[in-house]
Amino acid sequence: MTPAISASDLTLRQVKQQFGLVQVNGTTVAEWQPPFPEPSDLERQILDRVQTNYAYLSERSLAEGLVNMVVVSPLLDLAGFYQPPFDVDIEFDISIPIQAETDEHTLVKGRIDVLVVKNKLWILVIESKRTRFDVMEALPQALAYMMGCPTCDYPLFGLSTNGCEFLFIQLMSGQPPQYALSRRFSMDNPGQELYAVLSILKRIGATLLP
Repeated sequence: MTPAISASDLTLRQVKQQFGLVQVNGTTVAEWQPPFPEPSDLERQILDRVQTNYAYLSERSLAEGLVNMVVVSPLLDLAGFYQPPFDVDIEFDISIPIQAETDEHTLVKGRIDVLVVKNKLWILVIESKRTRFDVMEALPQALAYMMGCPTCDYPLFGLSTNGCEFLFIQLMSGQPPQYALSRRFSMDNPGQELYAVLSILKRIGATLLP
C-alpha cells in the first residue's frame, strides 16, 4: 500500500521541499494590486452585513464550516462564481503523489474546502481555518492542494482565510514552480478591506473569461 501523508500535517517548509516550490515577489501580481473599484450599493449592503454577522459570531470561535457559510459563501456569490461558466465543489478529495527520500512514492491526501472550476480548469482553491487560527496556518495545505491541479497552462489562484483575514496565493508552473502571496487583507484594519477582497475575487474570475 502506498504510504499517505495528511496535507493538514505538512508545514510550509515541508511543502516547499516536497514540491520544489519557490516564493517570488507578490507585488507583480496584477489581480491583487490597487486601486480597487467601489462596489455597487447592493454589494456594499451585503458586504457590510457579512462584516456585521462575522463581528457578532466571532465573539466565540467559528469553525471552518461557519467561516465558509458566513464569510466565504457570500463573497463567492457576489463574485459570480455560482453562475455559468463556473462550477463550485466543496470537500473535494485529492491525492497528490510525491517522491519520498527513500525513493518510494508517497501520497499527500486531503480535502479542498472550496474549489472553483471552469471547464475542468481549476481557477481558485480556498482553504479555511477556524477563527482562532492565524491565516498562515492554511497556507501549506492550500499550496499542497494547488500542486495537485491537473492543468498547468494558466496561473492558479488560492485563498487562505480564517474569516477575518484573507491571504491570496498565485501558483505558476515551471521548473521550479513558483508562488506569490498578497498582503493580508483584514476586517480588523481601518477601511473596508472586504470590498477589496471582493474586487480581487472578481478579477480572478475574469482572468479566464472570453
